[in-house]
Amino acid sequence: MNDVPLAVRGLLRSPGFTVVAVLAIALGIGANTAVFTIVDSVLLRPLPFPEPERLVSLSVVMDQFFGRTDSSMPDSLYVDFRKQDHLFEKVTAFDWHPVNMTGAGDAQSFRGAFATADFFSVLGAKAALGRTFAPSEDQPGQDDVVVISDRLWRSAFGADPAVIGKAFRLDGKRRTVIGVMPAAFTFPGTPEVWVPQSVQLNPHNSQLLSVMGRLKPGAYQQEVKAELDHVIQQTPAKSFGDHRPPSRVISLLEYVSGRVQQLLLIFLSSVTFVLLIACANVANLLLARAAGRRQEIAVRAALGASRWRLIRQLLTESTLVALAGGAAGLLLAVWSVPVLVKLAPADSLPRVEQVAIDGWVLAFTFAMSILTGLGFGMIPAIQATRSELRESLSLGGRTLTGRHEKLRGALVVAEIALSLVLLTGAGLMLKSFVRLRSADTGFRRQNLVTMTVDLPETVYTGASQAHAFQVKTLEGLEHLPGATATAAINYLPFGGMLNMGDFRLDGGRKFPEHYMVAKPVVSAGYFRAMGIRMLRGRDFDAGDNEHSGRVAVVSQSAVRRLWPNEDPIGMRFSEQDHPKPEDWVTVVGVVEDVKQMNMAEKPWDSVYQPFAQIGILGWLNHVSFVVRTASDPKMLATAMRAVVRGVDPNQPVDVATMQTLIDASTAEPQFQTRLLGGFSLLALLLAALGTYGVLAYSVAQRTHEIGIRMALGAERRDVLRLVLWRTLMLAGTGVAIGAAGALAVTRVLEKFLYEVKPNDPATFIAVAALLAGVALLAGWIPAWRATRVDPVEALRYE
Repeated sequence: MNDVPLAVRGLLRSPGFTVVAVLAIALGIGANTAVFTIVDSVLLRPLPFPEPERLVSLSVVMDQFFGRTDSSMPDSLYVDFRKQDHLFEKVTAFDWHPVNMTGAGDAQSFRGAFATADFFSVLGAKAALGRTFAPSEDQPGQDDVVVISDRLWRSAFGADPAVIGKAFRLDGKRRTVIGVMPAAFTFPGTPEVWVPQSVQLNPHNSQLLSVMGRLKPGAYQQEVKAELDHVIQQTPAKSFGDHRPPSRVISLLEYVSGRVQQLLLIFLSSVTFVLLIACANVANLLLARAAGRRQEIAVRAALGASRWRLIRQLLTESTLVALAGGAAGLLLAVWSVPVLVKLAPADSLPRVEQVAIDGWVLAFTFAMSILTGLGFGMIPAIQATRSELRESLSLGGRTLTGRHEKLRGALVVAEIALSLVLLTGAGLMLKSFVRLRSADTGFRRQNLVTMTVDLPETVYTGASQAHAFQVKTLEGLEHLPGATATAAINYLPFGGMLNMGDFRLDGGRKFPEHYMVAKPVVSAGYFRAMGIRMLRGRDFDAGDNEHSGRVAVVSQSAVRRLWPNEDPIGMRFSEQDHPKPEDWVTVVGVVEDVKQMNMAEKPWDSVYQPFAQIGILGWLNHVSFVVRTASDPKMLATAMRAVVRGVDPNQPVDVATMQTLIDASTAEPQFQTRLLGGFSLLALLLAALGTYGVLAYSVAQRTHEIGIRMALGAERRDVLRLVLWRTLMLAGTGVAIGAAGALAVTRVLEKFLYEVKPNDPATFIAVAALLAGVALLAGWIPAWRATRVDPVEALRYE
């Protein structure tokens, strides 16, 4: 308690040092607190359900779906597992996709969750108003109920407490509201409505479902995995082929947050580097301050203070600086956390509604402040108290700064090395993002506007009605001013959905195992409207209708896989297991490959078929229209909505330019690049300040030496060379150490990079040159000041 007032008075006597040190630590701790707040809320905090540790997600690793591990399983496997399961109290399957709501204000489209009746009881979730699903309400004929979100309750129903029992139409079907969920309940994927739906198997089509369950007391995930593997092995071969995929059983928390876990940990590691650089900066300041307090410390020692007593006093000062920096950093985090959440792309951060600074975050900040204060204060305190008493009291004590110079130089080297690691990571991400944005999509994205409509099966009950809607809408779009080409497709590139599958090849050819193609359905003129190059054959035309032979256009990559070294024109395939003559489809054209889901993927092998020849309603009720314009595509949005209202006024539409859809697919890597780049620039600034501080102090301490050199005939350029040489030595050593560290550390970024290797030489060279340049710039001012030393004044000062 005696040390604290003394430390406060000492810090107040040096306001410049105190302010700079507090600001440096505030930046480091503030960045760490902000990122830890998100990590704590997303990864560490338990799910807000009763006994969340008993909630697990079940899936199979099916790389053939979208070329990645998907947290889902086929509906048939879910049904088989339910029949044999004995480890769960309850199991539920769910999915989510866009839905249309009418009858409650303006027609609107939003995300809806579809789940079996046990969904809420598995989670242990209760409604804030009304109730959740009853056990039999997912069965056909009893499933006309809906649970709505707190957000929808407030926006569409004005937070009316009498909303229970009210009805509206969801995808054309009348639904009665039975419950309103609490505002904090947003699982899965922030839907606005929850609809009961049983799993109905279709022998011709398989649906992928997300599956979760609540374990019985005493049951373990390993047992569930063994049970699921056993069911997979018993599944008929036609479901998976000869290769049986492995199962995946994880906690529901990992299911929710696993996609961003590695990325958030990378960000947390990055801001830890920033804090270490800030600590090195403050340690350098403390070393410089200790050099000026040699005689004060020696006097205290002469009056009887032990070395431990002196170290304790110095550590008290550094801890107070860290606590003040921690308090300022906490204020910085309070401001920056909402900004980070707002900048993050929609749906990129799970549990975002729970992100808040709480007691754990405050404890983390306090502990980090204490440890930081002790960390950056320990070495300067030890160095400051190790001098001999006689040397410190003598006028020749200036020679004691040699040890400090070496230590301060080592700290600058560490700052530069850490900065280079961060800058290299940011450089790799930036180069990856630039390549991603400029990647070839397979079509011309400029001057292209899209409009998506979901036709409810309760209104559009047959394929003929869906065809009529598509034809009338296209006729209206063709007459819009400025429209140069119009077309329709069921699953638009970058629209977030895709229909895929296999088929039977003609002539006894075997379809490749585990191979699936995208199956878009398009109108005549689609390839011209999208700017997709026709490589061979012809496009669809008005003659390709329900009365003519079935035809298809295939992508170039599908040709290489299915008919290598052959002319695909005239080749046939069928989607039926036992095709009749009219079921065969003839290939009439080949087009360039197109990216379907996002910019980072390889183009999908695709087989296009004309709308007019498709009679499956499920392939027609989701339709997107594309219009190529001669001017700004945004000008057509209102007119396109008016066309749909003229055809069906109850259909909400989603209008966006194609560039907007592409930008949305790259929003996450853009956010990642910006965030990592921001941390790196902060580290670069701190490293530059550290380099400047060390060299400026070194020049001040060597004023007498410089004066003697100049008095003996040294030119100013010699003095300049002397100081800049020290700068180059520090920067070169830091760059060498940092490059070795970056080679090891940047490997963790590999999965986030597009067409860029973690050891990309160009990035390493550019970052090293940038850091060396900044270090030289930071050293130029002290070097220039050294050339201005007056030998007479320097010798007189001595």
